[in-house]
Amino acid sequence: MTSSNGQQIDVNCMTLTRFVLAEQRKRAPDASGDLTLLLSTIQSAVKAISSAVRKAGLAKLYGIAGQTNVQGEEVKKLDVLSNDLFINLMRSSFTTCLLVSEENDKEIEVDREAREVIYMLRSTGRLFQYRLPCLSIGSIFGIYKKVSEGAPSVVDALQPGRTLVAAGYALYGSATALVLSTGHGVHGFMLDPAIGEFILTDPNMQVPSRGKIYSINEGYAHNWDDAVKEYVESKKNPPNGKPYGARYIGSMVADVHRTLKYVEFMYPATKDAPQGKLRLLYECNPMSFIMEQAGGLASNGKIPILDMQPTKIHERSPIFLGSKDDVNDVLAVIQKHAQK
Repeated sequence: MTSSNGQQIDVNCMTLTRFVLAEQRKRAPDASGDLTLLLSTIQSAVKAISSAVRKAGLAKLYGIAGQTNVQGEEVKKLDVLSNDLFINLMRSSFTTCLLVSEENDKEIEVDREAREVIYMLRSTGRLFQYRLPCLSIGSIFGIYKKVSEGAPSVVDALQPGRTLVAAGYALYGSATALVLSTGHGVHGFMLDPAIGEFILTDPNMQVPSRGKIYSINEGYAHNWDDAVKEYVESKKNPPNGKPYGARYIGSMVADVHRTLKYVEFMYPATKDAPQGKLRLLYECNPMSFIMEQAGGLASNGKIPILDMQPTKIHERSPIFLGSKDDVNDVLAVIQKHAQK
């Protein structure tokens, strides 16, 4: 079909809404549809944030909001906006009973009668630090089933990643991407601004068995333990083969998005942050779920991330995720040093 301006329109394109509905019918034809509605609500929030990101300069959303979040980190103006957007949309969806965000000290009870619980994050990356709109920011989300009886409680939040029902992330920039897994592979969508819909562009995303690039903040190298130092050095100067390249953006969403293609992403513990820096519930778990669904691995250096039992909602963890062979390599080096 041709539009009024002469452009070709694919009348059979697979939109995100159509994809989720098809998955529901295929996987659970008698399901309530709550997950489908919840994912549709998240999609609406991502579209609204995408619009705000594109207009950030005009809307004066760059810069600091004049406050810190519960982690003691400076809150950017877009963080506040996106946090409010997600909370308000989750409330109106009637599918979310509890919400956890890095901007809020405690879990937020949204709807006592709802059956789902969602964790989410707005990751600012470098966009607002340097005011360069070409650099990427993103949102991460994870969805769990309510497990407590009666009113929702923190018990519903403190579930290991193995119980995730779905997880995904949105990457904002010159184009907006949304990557989603409902436990049956990983699928990538791009927002088509002409029709206001996410279109399936990367079905069944898979990580290679071994990558060719590593991603880590080498500014903290002096604080790494010996195992991480040895492993990174082995990638720079391998006894046989070609050295790995190095790429690091500083936004987890952007770094992990690239990892799905050809990178190993590492954020180890350091002397200054012995428990790691990234948050288990709403950063490590959703991204590890996606990585495993795409054929990769994710570990804290000792056990798989998804097997960790959270004890508090803002708990942190080291993380090594990416291609199976690369993650197994770093785990072997860590184990070797642990036996000394």
